[in-house]
Amino acid sequence: MTLPANVSGKAYVLGDNVDTDQIIPAQYLTFNPAIPEEYRQFGKYALSSVPPAQAGLPKGHIPFHTEDEFVSPYTFIIGGKNFGCGSSREHAPIALDAAGIKVVVAEFFARIFYRNSVNGGYLIPFECAQRLCERVCTGDDLELDVASAQLHNRTTGETYALKPLGEVAPILEAGGIFPYAEKVGMLNR
Repeated sequence: MTLPANVSGKAYVLGDNVDTDQIIPAQYLTFNPAIPEEYRQFGKYALSSVPPAQAGLPKGHIPFHTEDEFVSPYTFIIGGKNFGCGSSREHAPIALDAAGIKVVVAEFFARIFYRNSVNGGYLIPFECAQRLCERVCTGDDLELDVASAQLHNRTTGETYALKPLGEVAPILEAGGIFPYAEKVGMLNR
């Protein structure tokens, strides 16, 4: 991934404490993300274990995608507190990337999920000071200006300030920690 200037698309809203087993259940970890066809499988099973009470807040469960789809119609996930908690499952950001998610916005992330997202260059993880999972609805049309960290809800007309990416922006721009390390001369290949 190269860090885009803007990202636009639909939102999928979740609540607090969405853990890595909900993002990609353990029974699907037998797929190898290095094999393109198996990488796609992660998208098919992404968010398949999220309890209905956490999905589509506040209106109840809304499916992330139909059973036979590999890619979701959503580009953004809007979460609450502690997104990506649980095990240090590096497959969690892979599953969301395979499902077509480009950006996850949460009040705060579990550290390991955040680092796995950045280090692999899979997702753009933005934190927000506001509780956006109660302001944005699943299906809202969003547009993100990455550089200014401004999220515009084109459905409601509201704009939300996000916390800047800071020092992780160059890592995401390079496509992950290894391409970044090579770019800045920390790795010689």
